[in-house]
Amino acid sequence: MSENPYQSPLADCQVVGVKSGKHEDVRAIAVYQKGILICILIYLLGVIGQFGVPPEIRLIFGLVPMVAGLVGLVIVFLLSTKVYSTAVGILLAILTLVPLLGLLVLLMVNGKATTILRQNGHKVGLLGARLSEFKRELS
Repeated sequence: MSENPYQSPLADCQVVGVKSGKHEDVRAIAVYQKGILICILIYLLGVIGQFGVPPEIRLIFGLVPMVAGLVGLVIVFLLSTKVYSTAVGILLAILTLVPLLGLLVLLMVNGKATTILRQNGHKVGLLGARLSEFKRELS
């Protein structure tokens, strides 16, 4: 007799893979993933660009991956704290500053974000999930 026949149905609001279990955090993960993808692209363009420029300009192209690493540091920390603990977020953010290891950390965190988005029913392509899906979902 504990069930109420007039009670409205309960919606399945649980989100998979996010510490808080909120839909807002899944949207935040999608936004952060886009930032990580941009950092990966800039990082790769900076490294590849060093081979195609004259030696006088090579220093500028050497700074591009460093800037992408600094931006990636912030984004990796923000995304990692949504999924992992704060300590793991700090560790991954620091590892982002190491030149080649930073790219691997960006790829690893991007893979985790892709897994979480797919587990929650979002289609993830080459450029991440479509943010328009999340605007419909929250309305």
